[in-house]
Amino acid sequence: MFCVPSPVFGSMEQNVLGEDLQPCSTDPTTGFERDGCCGTHPQDRGRHELCAVMTEEFLEFSRQRGNDLVTPRPEFDFPGLEPGDRWCLCLGRWVEALEAVRDQRLPETTVPPVVLEATNEAVLDSVDRETLERHAYEPA
Repeated sequence: MFCVPSPVFGSMEQNVLGEDLQPCSTDPTTGFERDGCCGTHPQDRGRHELCAVMTEEFLEFSRQRGNDLVTPRPEFDFPGLEPGDRWCLCLGRWVEALEAVRDQRLPETTVPPVVLEATNEAVLDSVDRETLERHAYEPA
Protein backbone atom coordinates (compact mmCIF):
# COMPACT_ATOMS: atom_id res chain seq x y z
CA MET A 1 0.00 0.00 0.00
CA PHE A 2 1.11 3.52 -0.76
CA CYS A 3 -0.12 6.93 0.31
CA VAL A 4 -1.86 8.74 -2.53
CA PRO A 5 -0.98 12.25 -3.69
CA SER A 6 -2.49 15.06 -1.66
CA PRO A 7 -5.90 16.20 -2.94
CA VAL A 8 -4.93 19.72 -1.90
CA PHE A 9 -1.46 19.91 -3.42
CA GLY A 10 -1.76 17.29 -6.17
CA SER A 11 1.61 15.77 -5.30
CA MET A 12 2.90 13.08 -2.95
CA GLU A 13 3.13 14.30 0.62
CA GLN A 14 6.49 14.04 2.36
CA ASN A 15 7.41 12.61 5.74
CA VAL A 16 9.61 14.26 8.38
CA LEU A 17 12.67 12.63 6.78
CA GLY A 18 12.00 14.41 3.46
CA GLU A 19 10.90 11.22 1.69
CA ASP A 20 7.52 10.08 0.32
CA LEU A 21 5.02 9.61 3.12
CA GLN A 22 4.58 5.93 3.99
CA PRO A 23 1.36 4.35 5.32
CA CYS A 24 0.89 4.34 9.08
CA SER A 25 -1.62 1.50 9.47
CA THR A 26 -4.30 -0.42 7.64
CA ASP A 27 -5.04 -2.69 10.62
CA PRO A 28 -6.62 -0.73 12.13
CA THR A 29 -7.09 1.64 9.22
CA THR A 30 -6.08 5.11 10.33
CA GLY A 31 -5.81 8.62 8.94
CA PHE A 32 -8.30 11.46 8.71
CA GLU A 33 -9.66 9.90 5.53
CA ARG A 34 -9.22 6.33 6.83
CA ASP A 35 -6.78 5.62 4.00
CA GLY A 36 -3.97 4.39 6.25
CA CYS A 37 -1.91 7.59 5.87
CA CYS A 38 -1.27 10.57 8.12
CA GLY A 39 -1.95 13.08 5.37
CA THR A 40 -2.92 16.72 5.63
CA HIS A 41 -6.48 17.71 4.92
CA PRO A 42 -8.06 21.17 5.03
CA GLN A 43 -11.01 19.90 7.12
CA ASP A 44 -8.81 18.10 9.68
CA ARG A 45 -8.76 20.58 12.56
CA GLY A 46 -7.21 17.91 14.80
CA ARG A 47 -4.19 17.52 12.50
CA HIS A 48 -3.99 13.70 12.45
CA GLU A 49 -0.50 13.92 10.91
CA LEU A 50 1.72 12.08 13.40
CA CYS A 51 1.99 8.29 13.20
CA ALA A 52 2.54 6.81 16.65
CA VAL A 53 2.64 3.35 18.20
CA MET A 54 0.17 3.21 21.07
CA THR A 55 1.35 2.48 24.59
CA GLU A 56 -0.76 1.53 27.59
CA GLU A 57 0.39 4.71 29.33
CA PHE A 58 -0.56 6.96 26.42
CA LEU A 59 -3.99 5.37 26.01
CA GLU A 60 -4.69 5.95 29.71
CA PHE A 61 -3.30 9.52 29.51
CA SER A 62 -5.56 10.28 26.55
CA ARG A 63 -8.59 8.76 28.31
CA GLN A 64 -7.94 10.90 31.38
CA ARG A 65 -7.87 13.95 29.09
CA GLY A 66 -11.31 13.10 27.73
CA ASN A 67 -10.28 11.30 24.54
CA ASP A 68 -11.02 7.59 24.96
CA LEU A 69 -9.07 5.83 22.20
CA VAL A 70 -9.80 2.33 23.53
CA THR A 71 -13.58 2.09 23.21
CA PRO A 72 -14.78 1.26 19.67
CA ARG A 73 -16.98 3.94 18.05
CA PRO A 74 -18.45 2.34 14.90
CA GLU A 75 -20.37 5.49 14.05
CA PHE A 76 -17.00 7.19 13.46
CA ASP A 77 -15.41 4.15 11.80
CA PHE A 78 -13.22 3.86 14.91
CA PRO A 79 -12.27 0.33 16.01
CA GLY A 80 -10.77 1.16 19.41
CA LEU A 81 -7.04 0.92 19.96
CA GLU A 82 -4.74 -1.24 22.04
CA PRO A 83 -1.04 -1.05 22.86
CA GLY A 84 1.07 -1.75 19.80
CA ASP A 85 -1.45 -0.35 17.30
CA ARG A 86 -0.21 2.36 14.96
CA TRP A 87 -2.46 5.40 14.68
CA CYS A 88 -2.43 8.87 13.13
CA LEU A 89 -2.65 10.94 16.29
CA CYS A 90 -3.80 14.49 16.68
CA LEU A 91 -0.58 16.45 16.79
CA GLY A 92 -1.79 18.46 19.78
CA ARG A 93 -2.44 15.34 21.89
CA TRP A 94 1.09 14.03 21.23
CA VAL A 95 2.58 17.40 22.18
CA GLU A 96 0.38 17.45 25.28
CA ALA A 97 1.77 14.04 26.32
CA LEU A 98 5.32 15.25 25.66
CA GLU A 99 4.77 18.32 27.86
CA ALA A 100 3.12 16.23 30.60
CA VAL A 101 6.13 13.92 30.73
CA ARG A 102 8.40 16.93 31.13
CA ASP A 103 6.22 18.92 33.56
CA GLN A 104 4.49 16.21 35.57
CA ARG A 105 7.24 13.62 35.46
CA LEU A 106 5.00 10.97 33.98
CA PRO A 107 6.64 7.80 32.62
CA GLU A 108 8.48 8.37 29.32
CA THR A 109 6.23 5.73 27.72
CA THR A 110 3.35 8.21 28.07
CA VAL A 111 4.72 9.74 24.86
CA PRO A 112 4.00 7.14 22.19
CA PRO A 113 6.89 6.37 19.81
CA VAL A 114 6.75 8.09 16.43
CA VAL A 115 6.99 6.21 13.12
CA LEU A 116 9.06 8.80 11.26
CA GLU A 117 8.52 7.34 7.78
CA ALA A 118 4.75 7.64 8.24
CA THR A 119 4.69 11.02 10.02
CA ASN A 120 3.79 13.97 7.81
CA GLU A 121 6.37 16.72 7.37
CA ALA A 122 3.64 19.20 8.34
CA VAL A 123 4.29 18.38 12.02
CA LEU A 124 7.67 20.09 11.73
CA ASP A 125 5.91 23.44 12.08
CA SER A 126 5.14 22.45 15.69
CA VAL A 127 7.77 19.88 16.73
CA ASP A 128 11.42 19.91 15.69
CA ARG A 129 12.92 16.91 13.97
CA GLU A 130 15.36 16.23 16.81
CA THR A 131 12.48 15.82 19.29
CA LEU A 132 10.71 13.44 16.92
CA GLU A 133 13.92 11.46 16.43
CA ARG A 134 14.37 11.15 20.22
CA HIS A 135 10.92 9.53 20.30
CA ALA A 136 11.32 7.46 17.15
CA TYR A 137 9.82 3.99 17.07
CA GLU A 138 12.42 1.25 16.92
CA PRO A 139 11.01 -2.20 16.18
CA ALA A 140 12.18 -4.92 18.54
